[in-house]
Amino acid sequence: ALYGLKQAPRAWYDELSTFLLQNHFFKGTIDPTLFIRRFHDDILVVQVYVDDIIFGSTHPRYIKIFFDLMKGRFEMLMMGEMTFFLGLQVNQSPCGIFINHSKYVLEILKKYGIESCDPVGTPMAIKDKLDLDQNGTPVDATKYRSMIGALMYLTSSRPDIAHATCLCARYQAKPTEKHLKEVKRIFR
Repeated sequence: ALYGLKQAPRAWYDELSTFLLQNHFFKGTIDPTLFIRRFHDDILVVQVYVDDIIFGSTHPRYIKIFFDLMKGRFEMLMMGEMTFFLGLQVNQSPCGIFINHSKYVLEILKKYGIESCDPVGTPMAIKDKLDLDQNGTPVDATKYRSMIGALMYLTSSRPDIAHATCLCARYQAKPTEKHLKEVKRIFR
């Protein structure tokens, strides 16, 4: 994390971007907040999010070089190995890097009052076809939309729920108990 930033976020980003480009980094072509520097067979990747920076390298010495480079120009704190970032829990091991939303899932289950539910094997019932259900009992559309939004956010680490979530998202205008039941099933 960088401290003592008195500039507006855009001015700060421009200053940091200029500094990194002057130090042989190049911007990612798709994401302008991603900076990459190559060292022969190794690579150093830097991702900027407002005043937080995450970085990694294929060789540990480049992490030290980057930290020293940044510390020489900016007031900076090294927070250690990343374990949590933007709502994602990050677990690093020799087998790989794994992300999940466990903490977030527990929070939303509590928020919607479905902490004590039995897990199911599939996010949607196989036999039931979700439709407009014009004769169904209406439910609170605001709460329904909030639940859909929470599920949409979860799809970044749970692609298995994306299809079911998108099907339920079709009925946000006039959700019924039938639709709500399917949304709750996805949470299970």
